[in-house]
Amino acid sequence: MVETLAGPRRRWCAVGGKGLMLTAHLPSGYVLARSWRGPVKYLMPAALIGSVLPDADMFWFHFVDQGSVHHHHYWPHIPAVWAGIALVTLPILYRFGLLATGAVFYTSIFLHLILDTIAGGINWAWPMASNLFVLTEVPAAYSHWIISFVLHWTFLAELAVWALALWIYFWKKTV
Repeated sequence: MVETLAGPRRRWCAVGGKGLMLTAHLPSGYVLARSWRGPVKYLMPAALIGSVLPDADMFWFHFVDQGSVHHHHYWPHIPAVWAGIALVTLPILYRFGLLATGAVFYTSIFLHLILDTIAGGINWAWPMASNLFVLTEVPAAYSHWIISFVLHWTFLAELAVWALALWIYFWKKTV
């Protein structure tokens, strides 16, 4: 079951029943880092690592589960887990003068989860519910899931993130 804006329903779509954000996580972390105000130690590494860290569960997905459970059901894609980790680690980071670094890191993790909500589904209600919430679905309209995804309108969001990151990198000295 997937929770959409229209309510719960079963669905099958491009990626084994789930859509995804394919390429925009790392450039979104870059945009976040370049947009952040104030001095932050380790700003760029914190933003870039945080922006892709939830997808580290892909190793488990491919090598242990053999793709049997969509990786958005694993703990790295559950916002409440990251909120709990942040509540524990941010006070520690504060003691070491790294609170802003932690804030950038966790903000980029949540940016990843927000982007995955567009077409991938995220369990925003856990532990009260186990439904993935998704803005839209990517139907399996073509022979390969990548073609279905690239030709779906949600891929324009990815291209927009890439365009913004490239514009900032090449033409904008400060954001």
